[in-house]
Amino acid sequence: MILSVVILAFNEELHIERCINSAKLISDSIYVVDSFSSDKTRSIAERLGVHCLLRKFDSHAEQFNWALGEIDPCEWVVRIDSDEYLTDELVCSIKTCVLVDNDSLNGFSFKRRIYFLGKAINYGGVFPVEVVRMFRYGLGKVENRLMDEHILVEGEVGTLEGEIVDDNKSSLTWWINKHNRYSSLEALEMYFEKKSHSSHLKLSGPTAFRRRLKTIYQNIPIYIRTTLLFVYRYIVRGGFLDGFHGFIFHFYQGYWYRLLVDTKFYLLIEANINLNATDLAVDEISKILDIEREIVFTKMTAKQKNAK
Repeated sequence: MILSVVILAFNEELHIERCINSAKLISDSIYVVDSFSSDKTRSIAERLGVHCLLRKFDSHAEQFNWALGEIDPCEWVVRIDSDEYLTDELVCSIKTCVLVDNDSLNGFSFKRRIYFLGKAINYGGVFPVEVVRMFRYGLGKVENRLMDEHILVEGEVGTLEGEIVDDNKSSLTWWINKHNRYSSLEALEMYFEKKSHSSHLKLSGPTAFRRRLKTIYQNIPIYIRTTLLFVYRYIVRGGFLDGFHGFIFHFYQGYWYRLLVDTKFYLLIEANINLNATDLAVDEISKILDIEREIVFTKMTAKQKNAK
C-alpha cells in the first residue's frame, strides 16, 4: 500500500461523496474519521466502500493524529477535508510524485483555491496559499492547536502543481455559525499562547512566514488592525476584483471574523483570570467564550504540562 487518504467528517452528507470520489483518483486506501454524524455521512462513506473510523471530536489536530495511529502502514499520507476535492492536475502530480519518489523530500504542499457561496475567490491574498497536505507515513503530524493547525513534517517539504479546492456548499448562515464557534477556539488559543509565551519554531516555509505575520498583526491595537487587514486584502491585494462575492468574503472572513476573535481575546485579557485556580478559570473562560468546559480544561492542562 503506497498512499492512504485521511478525511475528517461530521455531518458532511452534502460533500462527502464528492470528496471520496476525488480521493479515489489517487488511492484505494481511504479512511473517513467520523465524529458520530447524525446525518447520512457514515452511510454514504460505507456505501462507497471506504474505511470508516469513529471517534468523538475534540479538535481537528487530535482527530487527525489519532487516525494516523489507526490506519494501516503505508508510504504516504494525504489529508483532504470533507468539503474539498483535487483538481486533475494535482491528481496527476500526486501520482507522479509517488511513482518517482524523490528521497530528498518528506512532504508536499498543495495550492488551495477557495470558493465562497459558489464563486472562486481569486484575489485578496487568499490564492494561491500553500498548505502541507501530503507527507511520508511516520514523518508528519498535525501541531496541537485548536485552530489554524498545520501539518509538521520532519525534513524538507516541496510543492506540487495543481490545486486542492475548498468549495463548501452550505448556507451563509451555516458559515457564520461555524466561524462564530471558530472565533472562540482561536481566541482561546491566542490567550494561552500569550500566557505561556509559546513560539512556532517547528514551522517552516510559507506557513511559518504567515504565522509570524499573524504575530506582528496581534501586536497592533485591536481597533486598528482589523480595519487595516480589510483594507490590505480588499484594496491593496485587489479583493475588489472578485466583485460582490469578493466584498462579502473579505468583509466577513477578513474583518468580521478577525474582529470577533480579537473581541473575545480582549474579553479574556480584561477578565484577568487566575489560571492557577484551574476549576474556576475553566468555568470563567468557558462562560466568556460559550464553549464546552471540556475543551477549555483539556487545553489548559496541556499548556500547564508543557510549561513544566
